[in-house]
Amino acid sequence: MKRRRFFQYAGLGSVGFWLGTRDRAFASDPLPLDSQAKTALETFEFTTATVDRAGRVTQRQTHTAQFFPERLNTVERLEMVAIAPGPFWMGASPTEAHAQGQEFPRHRVKLSPFFISRHPITQAQWAAVASLPKVQRDLNPSPSHFQGDNHPIESISWLDAVEFCDRLSQHTGRRYHLPSEAQWEYACRAGTQTPFNTGETITAELADYLGAYTYKAEAAGEYCQSTLPVGRFTPNAFGLHDMHGNVWEWCSDSWRHNYRETPTDNQIWIGVRQPQMRAIRGGGWLDAPARIRSASRSGYLETALNRTIGLRVVAV
Repeated sequence: MKRRRFFQYAGLGSVGFWLGTRDRAFASDPLPLDSQAKTALETFEFTTATVDRAGRVTQRQTHTAQFFPERLNTVERLEMVAIAPGPFWMGASPTEAHAQGQEFPRHRVKLSPFFISRHPITQAQWAAVASLPKVQRDLNPSPSHFQGDNHPIESISWLDAVEFCDRLSQHTGRRYHLPSEAQWEYACRAGTQTPFNTGETITAELADYLGAYTYKAEAAGEYCQSTLPVGRFTPNAFGLHDMHGNVWEWCSDSWRHNYRETPTDNQIWIGVRQPQMRAIRGGGWLDAPARIRSASRSGYLETALNRTIGLRVVAV
């Protein structure tokens, strides 16, 4: 492995904001493989929680979702959840507290169906894929600062994340890639338009973040100061865990400083002059609640490492 610089930002947020190029180009998502249309789906049941501005649970609902299991080896597998097609409003509402300029203008996006991993990629899953034949670059099988098989992988660059997807694609015969920002936000919101998929606010009982800080009128909570095992918290209405907090997640898109002239469908946005700046979403264990909102976004160097950045994968 070549030695790479590790970046870590102090303060309330784990990741500094970067301004990207104003030049734009577009690249389509990879086309699906024929084998994907023949995938047999399984069903799982789960319960969601909605809270009011004081952080009190006001509603619990039971849902079902479909997924297919992707075997990585004799022990590890991915659970790829089916996400139905549809339109949604991407970006922050004009009245949303703590919204940033890069979250505007709010715009309508219509997405085709896709599959997304139920959890952030774990360290055990990463190690399984890292043991597969190399495609473009070497992978450290155990790069994370916070160790634990079921903890999310972190301290991996965007280039490492792409290599993970490439090895996974080569191993399974299915086309895997990082989600576009639109796919990520659609999956995170799961039909909601509130700041969080939990409602008007979020609590430390529902996500891993800097719980000593509050967003609305909820009580301050525990701050664990590290990643936590995936799936510990209640999922959203699509059955996806840890979309808020735990680790930021790499996206396919180049980082851009706002949503002007951006895709309104499945296309991935690629910057011309500075493609090395990549979008990240979701916030992490080191972030205050305002940074883990559904609309919150930032950018990071594709070669840089950070103990708050991991990944989730998509198949179409």
